[in-house]
Amino acid sequence: MKKTFLFALLCLFLSSCGWFKAKPEIAILLTKHFDNKLYNKFDTAFYNPIFSKKLDELGSSLSNPKTTKAFYLAHQNNPLLITKFYTNGGLDTLKNYIERSKADGFKPETFKINELKELLAVLDANKFKNIDEVYPLIAELEIKTADALLRYVSFIKYGSINPRKIYNRYYIHVLRPDSLRMDSLLNTSDIVSSLKNAQPTAKSYVDLKAMLAFYRDSIKNENDQAIQIIKLNMERLRWKLPIKTDEAVMVNIPDFSLTWFNKEDTLAHMNVCVGGKRESTYRERMKLFLKTGNLDDKPKNHETPQLVSVFNSIQVNPIWNIPVSIAQSEIYWMARKDPYYLSNSNIKVYYRGKQIYEPDTIRWSRYSRDKLPFTFKQGSGEGNALGKFKFIFDNSSSIYLHDTNNKYGFKLANRAISHGCVRIQDPLKFARLMVKDKYQYDQLRMEVNLPPVDTNKNKQYQKILARRSDPNKAFQLKPSWFSTRKNVAVVIGYYTAWAENGKVQFRPDVYEYDAILWDAIKKYMQ
Repeated sequence: MKKTFLFALLCLFLSSCGWFKAKPEIAILLTKHFDNKLYNKFDTAFYNPIFSKKLDELGSSLSNPKTTKAFYLAHQNNPLLITKFYTNGGLDTLKNYIERSKADGFKPETFKINELKELLAVLDANKFKNIDEVYPLIAELEIKTADALLRYVSFIKYGSINPRKIYNRYYIHVLRPDSLRMDSLLNTSDIVSSLKNAQPTAKSYVDLKAMLAFYRDSIKNENDQAIQIIKLNMERLRWKLPIKTDEAVMVNIPDFSLTWFNKEDTLAHMNVCVGGKRESTYRERMKLFLKTGNLDDKPKNHETPQLVSVFNSIQVNPIWNIPVSIAQSEIYWMARKDPYYLSNSNIKVYYRGKQIYEPDTIRWSRYSRDKLPFTFKQGSGEGNALGKFKFIFDNSSSIYLHDTNNKYGFKLANRAISHGCVRIQDPLKFARLMVKDKYQYDQLRMEVNLPPVDTNKNKQYQKILARRSDPNKAFQLKPSWFSTRKNVAVVIGYYTAWAENGKVQFRPDVYEYDAILWDAIKKYMQ
């Protein structure tokens, strides 16, 4: 018993003196790699405070300082990345990926490539006179490797900026790197796979990336406007849209077009009209309006927002619930100018929820349009501004796709003419793709006085026509609702350049969003 106690006491003494202290893994690895016993002297007790001080010094320059500091705090300042990836070539692979980031439009120095190369060169040279010279080098290399890895993967996989921070009408909750994803990246056991998996693989991105290389070879001027536009649209393609369906209806605002995709297949393509561009003096007038509160000072902004949602219903023969802004800026003045405008336009007027059946008698001059006590609805029918179809999806901006009674707009080159919603050129074709089956499509057709495709329903169709045309019975057209096929997404986006059949398609920057984006990302671009 006495011998056992003395042995345990001796072990405790020797342990406290460091006699049994295990060598850190970095010491074993570097000693073996360089065949240099100097690294055997690597002592974490001396290294840790040097690392902590260096981490504090570099904190403000890191892309994810909180994540980085939390990671190393949890791992006792252990130089994990150097330990795992220096001798097996992993850090060289990271360096190579960063150097090739120019192909994606980035400046490699965005990821501190020169600093990383210099630090690696010093370690590679293996010319340290004593172990004290090793500590600050390992600390700085570890921190800057971690930062380069985090920044590069974040930028290449998710984009260099969050579009919601630069655009007022960008309502898409794009996926962004969070602390959990970044911590997982620093914990990776295979840095090569992590870098490879971060690369965008969508055909739209790969094709545009190839066009960037082609334009660079052809133009040989990095400041050329076409090259700049390609770069900023590659940034847009890096943003991770939260789409979880195989089918998506993509509205591209600058192209004034709609394309229906099912994976790689195109089911439909048609022209659209989108919201009008806001006034050039919008900011100045908005400041004035906020001071005066006068509606005459309020600037117009009908730009269609960028958003992602899923279709849930079709309203046939829709009623248009006229927005307050349109009632104040347009309906009010038309009613004052022409007492019969409302009845001729099938617009019903409501006061505190109750319909006014003789709106022609309202003395509009008695009411201030900024405190208008009325609401307005345009009934179903040929003159309805929404046409015969309204395609509905959840969103916070009351935006939807719809038909229109103004077909002339589709002949215009610049089709940014709506109040914000998207008018589609061929709503019947769109509805056919949207409904669940042929039976539902025939029901929809008959609701808009079109014969059914199935001739067995002709008798039903004739009865519908007869009922609607019976002079002895007053018929009032009312909206009807149809459910849509499940999991058809809608994406309203903004792309001024894309690759198509080996060429770049450029479109006018109708809302002048390109300059806003370029100002935000140009510091990162090659």
